[in-house]
This record gives sequence, C-alpha cells and structure tokens, in this order.
Amino acid sequence: MRRFIVFGLFIAGMACSTMAQIDASKLITGNQASPEAIAAIHYGPQGKMIWIFYHAPSLLDPKTKEPRHIFNGPGALQPDGTVWRLGADFVTILHTDADLDFGGLTVPKGEYALYVDLDKGSWKLIVNKQVMDAKRGRPLWGVANHKGDTTDDPATELGRINLAMGKIATPVERLKIDLARTGDAQGRLDIAWENVTASTPFTVK
Repeated sequence: MRRFIVFGLFIAGMACSTMAQIDASKLITGNQASPEAIAAIHYGPQGKMIWIFYHAPSLLDPKTKEPRHIFNGPGALQPDGTVWRLGADFVTILHTDADLDFGGLTVPKGEYALYVDLDKGSWKLIVNKQVMDAKRGRPLWGVANHKGDTTDDPATELGRINLAMGKIATPVERLKIDLARTGDAQGRLDIAWENVTASTPFTVK
C-alpha cells in the first residue's frame, strides 16, 4: 500500500513540474506484466527535476512464464539492428526542467520519447520530440503495429547518443532505468536488462 501512496504522490508532483506537457497519470496502464517505473533526480537550489517514466517488462514471458532471450544473436526477442521502444506499452518519457548535454547533443528542457537503436550491439539512445498521439489525444504508444515496429519517426528525432555497453554475469530480470548523480551538474543515465548494460553521461546546463 505504501508503494502506491508514494507513487501517487510522485505522479502528482510530476504533473505540477515545470514544463510538463504530459499528464503522467495518463501513462499508467495497470499492466502487471510491465509495471510502471520512475527514475528521478534533481539539481540545483531550485530543484530542477529530471525524470524518466517507463514500463518495465520482464525476462519471463507474460503468458508462459518461461524465460525469454531478449538481446543479441539468433532468436532474440529484440533483434540486432532494430529500434527498441526501451520498455513496454506507452513510449518511455524523459522530462527535464533544465537544458541537458549528452555528449554534444543539446536536449532543451521539455519532454521527449526515448527509444534505442540496437545497431548490432552498439546501442544508440534516440531522443524524439514527438510524445503525443494527436489522433487519439493521449501519449504515444511504443509500437505502431503487431510486428513490433516502433513509433519512432526519424523526422521528429532530436538526435542519437552513443551508449557505453557492458555485460553482467547475473541477469537483470526486469528492465531497470536509473539516473545517477556524478557531480554538482553531472549525471549518468543507466539501462540494464537481461545481461546487458548501457549508459551515457550528461551535464545539466
């Protein structure tokens, strides 16, 4: 119960956050196979918020409960060279109250949809300006069709960021996205799932 109260209070705070375009409560699906998750951090005396709202799928198949092979090699659920929605259900949303710099890519304050270009194991984080489905009046869904093609539109991409790749011995059962502080105006975005990790540093301007 306490988890849901804290989650609800955080959602309310997000809705009041500076520059918020999306009502975060509209991102909640109640899908227990891919529950909602939030990574958040703030910087400076004014408490400029940066948060990522995502839905966290599991290694286990929702129907059979059997382990799935997610990345890399033959039979992977998300094959090399494809674009991944970086989660499940609605698009993964990055909100920032401050301008950010990701390795030379300036990300102005606002809200963005995040995807990942798997690019044969050398991942790139895609930052896309399109977060809303104008026809349906709701946040954008992560995939466009039953084949799993994402809703990423290259025409609305702000840019792509090279990610530092790693491997871990003990598999991460559920997708984990984290924001870590590394300095007064520096941080790191971390992604971990299955036995793969990916990260990128950023600077708060």
